[in-house]
Formats: sequence, structure tokens, C-alpha cells
Amino acid sequence: MTASFWIIMTGILASASCGMLGSFLVLRRMSMLGDAISHAVLPGIALAFLISNSRHPIPMLLGAAACGLLTAFVTELLHRTGRLQQDASIGVTFTWLFALGVILISAFAGQVDLDQECVLYGEIAYVPWDIWIVAGNSWGPRAVWILGSIFLFDLLFIFFCYKELKVTTFDPLLAHSLGISTRFFHYMLMTAVSLTTVAAFESIGAILVVAMLIAPAATAYLLTDRLSSMLVIAAAVGALSSLFGYLLAHALDASIAGAMAAVAGFLFLLAFLGSPRYGVLTSYVARRFTRKFRLS
Repeated sequence: MTASFWIIMTGILASASCGMLGSFLVLRRMSMLGDAISHAVLPGIALAFLISNSRHPIPMLLGAAACGLLTAFVTELLHRTGRLQQDASIGVTFTWLFALGVILISAFAGQVDLDQECVLYGEIAYVPWDIWIVAGNSWGPRAVWILGSIFLFDLLFIFFCYKELKVTTFDPLLAHSLGISTRFFHYMLMTAVSLTTVAAFESIGAILVVAMLIAPAATAYLLTDRLSSMLVIAAAVGALSSLFGYLLAHALDASIAGAMAAVAGFLFLLAFLGSPRYGVLTSYVARRFTRKFRLS
């Protein structure tokens, strides 16, 4: 396999996972909470490195999941008991945790080769050279295996909890009357977002994670009214953003992660303007056509 194949595959696995989970965040009007978690897991990563003194993915995932759940819990606590608006609660929580993570990395994590620029911006171009070797045999890039496992986990989570996620997303009161714990599935979703975020951190960086959590899901939201279709479209938009983003970066000799995020934004703009039902230009043309038809 060529280096380009592994880079594109890494981007597709990360963006498809983020797109599916981001769909639930968009529908629950919690898009900024995904942004908050993607930044607030930084102290969890730093603490995991300091405790384990290694870059093994298991401590990273556990530390990030713990911080992601802490972010969701503190945000909800401030919103319900502190009389703060949801956006203010998110802003206070994630900026504090993110700043704490930066301090931990810059002050204490130098001995484990943890770079805050790598966490923020990632370097997906190096993925093909970080090989997973077992018993002297090469099994391909480590990031592909990690992100592939997370993608499979997200698929199984959505598949087995689809009905519960659907009803708790669209009608929490109905879910409560049916005996479905909205809080439990809320924190399960936050756990999945946290795990996906930290798995994608090292290869694609926090900025691209935020873009892929929101842009593909928002694009799919404008193109369909069915949850199942939205999940598929969001994953497809994320995958296309990774593919064409890599081609754009190769043509311009630019940042791969930045190009992928730019393509995701461009696809959203196309949906915003030309969506069959909700596009701005589509609605304008439909109104003009209706007006001319009435006048005639």
C-alpha cells in the first residue's frame, strides 16, 4: 500500500466516525459540546502520559474518556444548578480544562515526547511511518488500526442503541415515560465522542476533529429528514472531505488537515445553497417560480 492510501484511509476512518456521532450532537443542539470535549480531553491525555510514562493508546483512551465525561457532567451541572445558559456552561468548562491540559503538557510532559502542536494540528502525513510491529511483523500504520477499532465501536454502539438514541434525541419525555434513561444514553454518547476524539488527536489534530464533528453532520442535516439517512450522508461527506482534501493539499502543497476541513466547509456551503428542501438558492428559485406561475 502506498503512503497516500494510508493517509486517505486514516482521514476517512476519523471523519466518518466523527460525522456519525456529530449527527446526534447536531440534532440535540449540542454541537459546541462536541467542540468542548475535543479540547477538554487534553488534560486527560496529559495525565495518562504522566501516569503511564508511555504513549500506549489504552491509557490515552481511558484518560480522554474520563475527561470527556467530566466535561459533559460539569457542563450539565452548571447549566441546571448554576443558572447559566448552556453555551456559557460549555465555554467555562472547556476553556478551563483545555488551559489545564496545555499547562500540564508544557510543564510536565516533555519526558514522554508529547507535543501540544501535534495534539492541536496533528500531522496526518506521518501516519504511514508509524508502523505497528508485532513479533517482528509489520501490520501497517498504528493510527489506522486504532481509528478502525474506534469506527467499528461507533458502528456497533449506534446499531445496538439506535432506537434508544433516536427516542432520547427527538423526544426525551417519551423516552422517560418508556423507562429509557436519557441521562445514561447521554453519557454513553459523550463517552463515544471522547474516545473518537482522542483516537483521532495524534493523527489529524483537534482542529480537524472539531470540523468533522460538525460540518458533515450539518451538511447531512440540510439534505435529509431521516436519521438513518443522515448518519449515512454524514459519514459519506466526511469520507469525501478526506479524499478530496488530500488531493487538494497535494495539488497546493498545503496542510492536509487544513485542506480536509476546507473541503468539508465547502460541501456544507453547497448543501446550504442547493439543498432540495432547505437550500437558500433552491428556496429562492422556488419562490420566484411560484410567483411567476401565479401571475400567469
